[in-house]
Amino acid sequence: MTEIHPDDLILVAVMTDPRDLEIARVLGWYRIPVASAPKTLRVDWIAFYLTSAFGDEKWSIRYLARVRGHELVRRRELLRDEPDHLRTDEPYFKIQLGPLVQLPMPIPSRRWRRLTFLYTTGGRLLGAHEIKDLRVSSSQTRDLLLRERGTKP
Repeated sequence: MTEIHPDDLILVAVMTDPRDLEIARVLGWYRIPVASAPKTLRVDWIAFYLTSAFGDEKWSIRYLARVRGHELVRRRELLRDEPDHLRTDEPYFKIQLGPLVQLPMPIPSRRWRRLTFLYTTGGRLLGAHEIKDLRVSSSQTRDLLLRERGTKP
């Protein structure tokens, strides 16, 4: 597996549609609406929490990818086959990804959780047995985000 370091900053993002996983795998990008974006996208990795749309893989993290950068685009530029979508003119972050990596063991949610975005570290991700093991304290999250912005905690 590609090297994940214990102090890497990882953004866990919800993936609701199998089509989006295929886009990440084949085209190497993931989209996040600007209106609901997390505090920072300057992360080392993005991990995907799969919803019930994924059948047997639901409610778990199984895949992640190194983040190579991001850009601001309109939804219509990302999904050209949806020109009449209600949000076609809305801005989205297009997150450029490295190859999709499958975790050796999935990280399940032992109970249903409402999750949009969650920051964690490489160490927590590699040691997690379930989603709740990824959680870092509010002050740890703040320090991680400040570090990524180039500011001392």
